[in-house]
Amino acid sequence: MRPTPRLFWFLAGWLVWAVFASLWPALTVFWAAGGAALLFFVAMDGWQAWGQAPPRIVRVAAHSLPVGVWREISLEIDNPLPQKSIVRVFDHYPSACDMEGLPLTFTLAPQTRARMSYRLRFTARGEHSFAGIEALVDSTFGLLRRRAFVDAPHRARVYPNFAAVAKYALLATDNRLSQIGVRLRRRRGEGLSFLQLREYREGDTPRQIDWKATARINKLISREYQDERDQQIMFLLDCGNRMRAREEGSLSHFDEALNALLLLAHVALRQGDAVGCMSFGHDTRLIPARKGHTALNHLMEQLFDLEPGSNSPDYRSAATRIAQTVHKRSLVLILTNLRDEDDEELRDAIKVLRRRHLVLLASLRETAVQYLIEQPRNTFETALEAAAALQYISTRKATIERLKRSGAHMLDVTPAALPIALVNRYLDFKSSGIL
Repeated sequence: MRPTPRLFWFLAGWLVWAVFASLWPALTVFWAAGGAALLFFVAMDGWQAWGQAPPRIVRVAAHSLPVGVWREISLEIDNPLPQKSIVRVFDHYPSACDMEGLPLTFTLAPQTRARMSYRLRFTARGEHSFAGIEALVDSTFGLLRRRAFVDAPHRARVYPNFAAVAKYALLATDNRLSQIGVRLRRRRGEGLSFLQLREYREGDTPRQIDWKATARINKLISREYQDERDQQIMFLLDCGNRMRAREEGSLSHFDEALNALLLLAHVALRQGDAVGCMSFGHDTRLIPARKGHTALNHLMEQLFDLEPGSNSPDYRSAATRIAQTVHKRSLVLILTNLRDEDDEELRDAIKVLRRRHLVLLASLRETAVQYLIEQPRNTFETALEAAAALQYISTRKATIERLKRSGAHMLDVTPAALPIALVNRYLDFKSSGIL
């Protein structure tokens, strides 16, 4: 039990009455009677509140939620009492959340039900637990509030935000991929899989012409090919300490890389390719490549609670394991944040992978470095920061050039640009036939 503001107002009035009673002793009897009456009503109010049935409260929340997106959580409450009830409710939500709208105040008519909502935004992926729901129920006279705790456990799985994947799927069905920057190309003339016969078009190469069909109908007929649909992508996802970096107002580098991975996996699966993944650097998980409409869900289930750790990435070990377990030629896509000290180790890893696979190394570029270069250099300290940033970028470019010469294809982009850059590079590989 706890007192309400109404009770404090009554007590304040009784104390003011005490001042007047001290000035006019004849009022002392009335002051004492008022105190006794107030004590009586408080005791009776407390007794009734103690014996009342607690409200029935139910939380309505999804079991799967996206990270970084506001979602509504609803609370339903029943008033089993024959009189009006005022209930203040606070839901004990997980700590890895931003919240708006709590506590909620319900004013319930006798024996009715009400529903209200508040908003949560999860800031971390994984499995999170809701605890109970705390309620403060006003007594009949509104002098006291009884605290009730409703045990309402709930576990929610927080996944990466798949808005980019959903947007891609929507645009793909409407043939408007250019709206998100994806340049979809159909390759004609030279492919790996025969698609159909059609009339000769200007620009077709002589090797496309089907001479038997041409002789049969006395008209030039060309073969049209489509990209090979039985190819394979293996992601190498860095879970090391550098991927914990976070740009201001955005997700961590690891979350951006994971979103890009899922978008490209969705695109590749729609192309008929198989997709697999191996994490390294902290938590090592190997997900064999598979294709089909269930492959993306399987990938999500395996990766939704993966987090970067404090370890440094071991590129050699990851490359060796991929080489030993993935025997079919694949596009091996390394998602990381490289440094110049990784040069030698990465070249060794690329050398191991290139014996059988096509290697694409996608490195996340920090926007903060570019900010240091572009900021006004009004002081000696800002000039030093700009010089250090320029030296860092120059060293990074030299490292990228050496990795290119070792046989890897390279992407060096900001986290926000990574998803579309990966999809476009994948489509380039498909259209060129080098995979």
